[in-house]
Amino acid sequence: MAKPEKHLFVCAQSRPPGHPRGSCAQLGCAAVLQTFAQQFEAGQLHGKFQLTSTGCLGACDLGPTVIVYPDAVMYTKVKPEDVGEIVSEHLQKGEPVERLLAPAAVWS
Repeated sequence: MAKPEKHLFVCAQSRPPGHPRGSCAQLGCAAVLQTFAQQFEAGQLHGKFQLTSTGCLGACDLGPTVIVYPDAVMYTKVKPEDVGEIVSEHLQKGEPVERLLAPAAVWS
């Protein structure tokens, strides 16, 4: 396996309805993950980039969340329609999508 340039982690955490922290599953992460997978397939991006579903990334109330490494960039409130922009601007051009960046408080 080739070392990927960037690795995307998409939160797929699920918690019971009414849980105080909520979860990315309740906020639509499955559709986001599926859209990333379709974009990777269509653009033949597997190998150059890695896509992984993961458990909680900590910003439950701001989900669905996506982290891009090694850039240490977190995106929040990602919707399927945002995926193409993340792929084209961040992954392919190296420019994070400013409007989706997690608030600074998430990292503190």
